[in-house]
Amino acid sequence: MIPKSDLRKPRRDVAVVGAGMTVFARRLQETGKEMAWEAAKQALDQAGLTLDDVDAVIVGTAPDAFDGVHKKGEWLLDGAGGSGKPFMRVFTGGGTAVMTPIVGWWHVASGLFDTVLVVNEEKMSSVRPHAQSAFAHIWDPILDRPLKPNLVWIFAMEMQRYMWTYNVRYEDIALVAVKNKRNAVGHPCAQLADPDITLEDVLNSEPLALPVRRLDISPPSDGAAAVVLTREEIAYELTDAPVFIEGVGWCIDTTMWTNRDLAFPKFVARAAKMAYDMAGIKDPRKEIDIAEPYDPFDYKELQHLEALGLAEPGEAAILTREGKTQRDGELPVCPSGGLLGVGNPIAATLGIKIGELYWQLSRQAGPRQVKKDARTGVAQAWGDLMQFSSVVVMRRR
Repeated sequence: MIPKSDLRKPRRDVAVVGAGMTVFARRLQETGKEMAWEAAKQALDQAGLTLDDVDAVIVGTAPDAFDGVHKKGEWLLDGAGGSGKPFMRVFTGGGTAVMTPIVGWWHVASGLFDTVLVVNEEKMSSVRPHAQSAFAHIWDPILDRPLKPNLVWIFAMEMQRYMWTYNVRYEDIALVAVKNKRNAVGHPCAQLADPDITLEDVLNSEPLALPVRRLDISPPSDGAAAVVLTREEIAYELTDAPVFIEGVGWCIDTTMWTNRDLAFPKFVARAAKMAYDMAGIKDPRKEIDIAEPYDPFDYKELQHLEALGLAEPGEAAILTREGKTQRDGELPVCPSGGLLGVGNPIAATLGIKIGELYWQLSRQAGPRQVKKDARTGVAQAWGDLMQFSSVVVMRRR
């Protein structure tokens, strides 16, 4: 039992001191446990720590159906380094990528633990014939399921609504896919990096549910990622360049997607406001140097930039067309390559959200390093049936 006096202490500052991730691809030879440990070991090595230095482990992973095992969190426990330690699983769909570090932050900021290892894993190739099959049971059994929906045509409706409401051109949306797949060329874990992709390639790719085409969508992937969180005093003992989690936010909307504004994700805006208020961000357009929004579809990057307050509704497409979101632009967006370029093992995109901000803000991103001296960044993830978002603001002091 922790003494009440400890719990009443002011919130402690929490920093990321190490990150790791596996190659994102169809990993037929490795189990989820093996991938989880590969990422965890990389993060611990970068932080200069071992499992003996870790007080608790947080694991993030999406449906058990992906790996085909029951109680997937418990199954991953030893591979993630959680044996004999306080252990928790987080599952908020695609939002898991940023929600797990928020849960890790809770545990350190509250004073419960000094150092926490956050490990996210996803093995989507186990689902046959396609990972889409795992989502067959998320629909309302009375109103939705008789229509036999799938995520692609739901997102096609949302994309169409977004384009119509804000007069956004499909050509400008497709530029997001071009940008991110080119950015991914500098990422050692990338699944779909393409230095030669053109706008015409996206426009002429296979139509799936118009206006969505094949190259508008991130690929299903297998992979894992991890970060090490610790309190401020330990962080400065381990590295000269810790990156602090300054603000966290999350919000969930109604399950009924028909009852929501499909053009503007208000739940993302509310999660962002929570994180910005905590971080003391008054004007995100002036104070945020770099952004890693969730981009499973190219139009989602634009929607999420607008909900994060980094562009007015309908303006993100213009910023993209003008090159301002390029790695060397005014506001670098998804310099990692994002989900569209690196891959989309749902929870494991932790590595291209929180992990990428850590590497960028600590100036360790190598060929992906943004041109500007970025000190403050925002990462965001989005999940469930277009209804949940998690947001983290990070800063190099």
